[in-house]
Amino acid sequence: MSFFGGGTTSTTTPAVADKDIEVPEPPADSISSLAFSSAADYLAVGSWDNNVRLYEVGQGGQTQGKAMYSHQGPVLSVCWNKEGNKVISGGADNAARMFDITTGQAQQVAQHEAPVKVVKWIETPQGGILGTGSWDKTVKYWDMRSPTPVATVQLPERCYTMDVQYPLMVVGTAERHIQIFNLTNPNTPYKTITSPLKWQTRVVSCFTNSTNSGFAVGSVEGRVAIQYVEDKDNANNFSFKCHRRDQTPSAKDQSLVYAVNDISFHPVHGTFSTCGSDGTIHFWDKDARTRLKTFDAAPGPISATAFNRNGTIFAYAVSYDWSKGHSGMTPGHPNKLMLHACKDEEVKRRPAKK
Repeated sequence: MSFFGGGTTSTTTPAVADKDIEVPEPPADSISSLAFSSAADYLAVGSWDNNVRLYEVGQGGQTQGKAMYSHQGPVLSVCWNKEGNKVISGGADNAARMFDITTGQAQQVAQHEAPVKVVKWIETPQGGILGTGSWDKTVKYWDMRSPTPVATVQLPERCYTMDVQYPLMVVGTAERHIQIFNLTNPNTPYKTITSPLKWQTRVVSCFTNSTNSGFAVGSVEGRVAIQYVEDKDNANNFSFKCHRRDQTPSAKDQSLVYAVNDISFHPVHGTFSTCGSDGTIHFWDKDARTRLKTFDAAPGPISATAFNRNGTIFAYAVSYDWSKGHSGMTPGHPNKLMLHACKDEEVKRRPAKK
């Protein structure tokens, strides 16, 4: 463990959007993943510089770097355990690691044959387990006390994205496969579907606070689909365009199309955010089918987002998102970690349209 920068604290100076707060000492390379603790306003940040950083966010938005630990390759995903006192991360070193914030110790807790693209904590009635999705075309479940997985599930393709709202787990892979699991039977998909979107899946995110289970899918082609699990709810499925820009006012059929990089659901209201390669963030209400807020957050791509445990803070990363491959990683790309104080009117649900 190392504390970075001697605990520099941020000031609340205006930044790029609505006086959002810029966190000092961000990672040195692209930010891949953000996750808040369920116990306190601790933010875990995974980066392509091989490190996971932990920041403490104060009531006024001031931040302090608390700890840092390393992988042997880029970090692709971070999450927390249920108690919010352990961070788990997955990386291109084919491993998942766990960091205990009370002891400051990190240890390897999972192994794959290819990079670990996603880590998710799964809280079951029997206790917590770790789910890891990899480019080796498997999802593995781990009891943290054992070096071997509890179970391994073969996927049709490489895992690109995964989310969990027990008992629902959704896995998005290459070639637009989406596998839906009921975690009361975790070893067999409950359903396998092809993404309702025509282009590569970038992110899946499960609904929070919804009477009917479902998830949102975002693609590289500036589109999001709202998808319900059960056939009886099919009438509520829909998709919409976002993260697009008209090249000229008169050429609306020639819009520039950007990847949807992340989707985060609000923990209280069940509304959600999308962020994209175009540097914008939108807040949406899926039930009213309306956009709640838009802000041009940055001159560069927004690579990752996260709400804190009560939805009062929205963190987002301004980083190169690899949507243009290695050739797009040019010098001088912005790399910022930002905090936005959420106002009720931005995130509360609207009355459903009659």
